[in-house]
Amino acid sequence: MTETFDIHHGLSAALRDRAEAWRFIADFAAYWGQPLKPGDGWSSVEVETAERRLGLALPAALREAYLLLGRRTDLTSNHDRLLSPGELYVTDGALVYRSENQGAASWGVLLKELDHDDPGTVMRTDLAEKSRERWEPWEPGLTAACIEMVMSEVVLFDDGFTDFLEVDAEEAAWEPLLRQLPGVGSEMRWFSGEDVLVREFDGFCLNVRARTEEALERLRDAVPGDWLVG
Repeated sequence: MTETFDIHHGLSAALRDRAEAWRFIADFAAYWGQPLKPGDGWSSVEVETAERRLGLALPAALREAYLLLGRRTDLTSNHDRLLSPGELYVTDGALVYRSENQGAASWGVLLKELDHDDPGTVMRTDLAEKSRERWEPWEPGLTAACIEMVMSEVVLFDDGFTDFLEVDAEEAAWEPLLRQLPGVGSEMRWFSGEDVLVREFDGFCLNVRARTEEALERLRDAVPGDWLVG
């Protein structure tokens, strides 16, 4: 297990450079779980088979993500789900690569952006009135969307030192206790502390992952509230 990891520095670099992004994800995986290893990604043959089926070429960033970690469900699919290459599909002008765990939303790349190495991503909410569904901007780059995916899946992983707390967005008394990280993820803010990673979602809830029970207890003690588990 990696004992040192400067998440702030690593994330800052990852959001500027695609190669740094994959390095960050590898370091992040080693620090918060298990290191990436050969076989954790889909093979180039499997990706190329999907491209032939769809009649299109995947953006470089999506191809690289599949080859690096596509099979690592702890990083991609324990809550929301990264589609396998064989499950990729096109609908309403976008290539869909990820789905919400109950089918309430989908993430994709607009077809007109597929020729970009690192295209922006879009999200669409599943609505009862289908005529109102629209693709809305999500992350400005697919690489950033992959970083958000991995970080979110880790804090939502139900096997480990995790917890959840509803918070008052106006008070935010907990913020000075942690260091805010560079921005990634629409409607999210990220923070880190001693052996803890915190995602604030939509201004009202905290998802927390710690490396040890002691670190999680320290955060619970410092941030009073009705913790889901603690």
